[in-house]
Amino acid sequence: MLACRAIHAVGRRAFASSSSLLAHGHVVSKPEPWTLPSYYEQTDIPLPELPYVTELTSAQHALKEKEKGPWGSLTKEEKIDLYRIKFHRTYAEMNKPTSEWKTVIGGTLFFIGATGLIYLWTRIYVMGPIPHTFSEEWVAMQTQRMLDMHVNPITGISSHWDYEKKEWKK
Repeated sequence: MLACRAIHAVGRRAFASSSSLLAHGHVVSKPEPWTLPSYYEQTDIPLPELPYVTELTSAQHALKEKEKGPWGSLTKEEKIDLYRIKFHRTYAEMNKPTSEWKTVIGGTLFFIGATGLIYLWTRIYVMGPIPHTFSEEWVAMQTQRMLDMHVNPITGISSHWDYEKKEWKK
């Protein structure tokens, strides 16, 4: 029990020292980057947690001040600039088809071609020539030998051979 507590305390201290700051004698935790909100746009989540532009220029500050007044005084370009401060793309831009399919098909065809080249290389340099036992003459001699030996006469090859007429049964 004591050993478990000691290991737990050491582990907690090691974790606390890696994710904390010492400020005026108090331990202050600093947030990890993955815990902070970030801008992420998606069509089914219309409002991201943060605006697209977080650090505004002086022109953008002036535009934000003008936004607080009547919207009728804003021009179309100013409204678009205000939208671009908050969002990166419109729904039409997000739903616009991309050319990613060309990359996918190109990559697939590349790997199919590379696989074909590897197959040809192994066929030529690794596997060597086809054995002589695959020739038609050898197969015919082997079949005749099996028939002469009456190999598997009940259900096999010999059951399909007519030994009196010397031909295959019909």
